[in-house]
Amino acid sequence: MISTTKNIVPVRVWLGIALCGVVLAILPFALGQFGQSWVRTVNFALLYVMLSLGLNIVVGFAGLLDLGYIAFYAVGAYAWALLASPHFGLHLPFWAIIPAGLVLAAFFGAMLGAPTLKLRGDYLAIVTLGFGEIVRIFMNNLDAPINITNGPQGINRVDTFSIGSFAFGKSEQLFGFRITGPEKYYYLLLLVTIVIVIVCARLQNSRIGRAWEAVREDEIAAKAMGINTRNIKLLAFSMGATFGGAAGALFASMQGFVSPESFSLTESILVLCMVVLGGLGNIPGVILGAVLLSIFPEVLRAVVVPLQQSLFGEVVLDPDGIRMLIFGFALVLVMIFRPAGLWPSSVRRRELAQPERKQA
Repeated sequence: MISTTKNIVPVRVWLGIALCGVVLAILPFALGQFGQSWVRTVNFALLYVMLSLGLNIVVGFAGLLDLGYIAFYAVGAYAWALLASPHFGLHLPFWAIIPAGLVLAAFFGAMLGAPTLKLRGDYLAIVTLGFGEIVRIFMNNLDAPINITNGPQGINRVDTFSIGSFAFGKSEQLFGFRITGPEKYYYLLLLVTIVIVIVCARLQNSRIGRAWEAVREDEIAAKAMGINTRNIKLLAFSMGATFGGAAGALFASMQGFVSPESFSLTESILVLCMVVLGGLGNIPGVILGAVLLSIFPEVLRAVVVPLQQSLFGEVVLDPDGIRMLIFGFALVLVMIFRPAGLWPSSVRRRELAQPERKQA
């Protein structure tokens, strides 16, 4: 009887994984029936999942509030744009650009972490916010006296991701089926996202992950137990920045254009909201938050605009304004009724339940 019970659980797990795999495999072709714009929306949702998982290492695992995370996204994007575009006449292959972008993003992550080792809370948030704005302003002004980033005009005609003659940005026939560029990028982004999820899960359950959790709970106690808090913090910033750099490189190759306007403070706040809304420190919750906040605006736009046109004959209320109103209202409700997030980790749930028990 015991052996039968043990065999049932793995079978259910594998069936669930297989079902999710089938859904994810056919998703771009199903969405393509409604237009390629929906496939691109899912592609951007996958990019936000990568960013949220990277920020979750810093905020969720290590407990370090980072409001300038989008700077690493910019570093990865500009690394690809400068090394694979006519701007400098370089057209390097992906296997040379991506490692360079990851190393560069990790270096900037360590640069951000080094001066913030003794900062916590609001002070850390202000410093990271300033770092994000510094990077954006540098990208916006590095067009003189030497034109490095082309300033506010951005860099266009960026090379697409390609393996040999197989270019992900072009449509072509494969096995008698026509597959578009967004559909190709979907599978590439999905593969990278799965790799990042596996790495995050392994990190969370490793000695490093437990050290991050100890620093998040009580840095002084962690230091007293022999944990090198300096190295652990720097590692959290660098690892999170690496995932941001990977997402930025894929963003640049997919868009074919990079400008400083894509890396504003609003984007950093949005990614942070994805992590908090989904559930700090919980990988499935972070994925849920990223998917909801990235896809919901497009769904809302597709519903609100035709509805207003049918009722009033014109668009009375801007969909972006409605989106921000609902977004802010939802955040208030979540923070009141589910402060741990929509899908919190068990540790976070216990932490928030303890004060209630003490008050009772």
